[in-house]
Amino acid sequence: MNESPKPLDVKMEASWKAVLQAEFEKDYFHQLTEFVRKEYQTETIYPPAKLIFHAFEKTPFEQVRVVILGQDPYHGAGQAQGLSFSVNEGVSIPPSLRNIFKEVQANFGGTIPKSGNLERWAEQGVLLLNAVLTVRAAKPASHQKKGWEVFTDAVIKALSEQKEGVVFMLWGKYAQDKGRVIDTKKHLVLNAPHPSPMAQGFLGCEHFKMANAYLAQRNEKEIVW
Repeated sequence: MNESPKPLDVKMEASWKAVLQAEFEKDYFHQLTEFVRKEYQTETIYPPAKLIFHAFEKTPFEQVRVVILGQDPYHGAGQAQGLSFSVNEGVSIPPSLRNIFKEVQANFGGTIPKSGNLERWAEQGVLLLNAVLTVRAAKPASHQKKGWEVFTDAVIKALSEQKEGVVFMLWGKYAQDKGRVIDTKKHLVLNAPHPSPMAQGFLGCEHFKMANAYLAQRNEKEIVW
């Protein structure tokens, strides 16, 4: 039986590797790597191992202009692809993502996309970051408190400290608590309830319109949402 690849064997774009190199050398990350490796050997884990760091591969550090923070990957077959809120082509659009699309439509008009694949956003500088990057099949939150949160805290801190003018969209208390390290003098932080239909208040937040207005004010290209 071949071993599943360790997370560090998975592709991560070079600029992110440079920024996060110190994290890879810390004890917690070694323990996390070993935990995740064993999980892939013995359980059904999402996303596929090669897509654990997909968000970092699609959106290089120097290109990040917007961050949308999720919690952990989808735990159903064929859904998770390493980008927060995004699903693979051909997968039905989950309820939270449908509300996200409704808000985009309310901000800019147009029609609701048929595909829930958000790679088109990632390629424009939208970092679609989950706080936890792996999950067991059918067991939401099963990989929480194993070290991923420490790693993604370091990601957010690096973006806050080393860049300027990033838009952070923080939806729900979990994301907002995680975003407390962001320097609001250097960046735009947008808070709203979670887009889940079980929450109330996300629709009408106008985050996508506000993000583009902020980018335009900084003479940056707006995101085609």
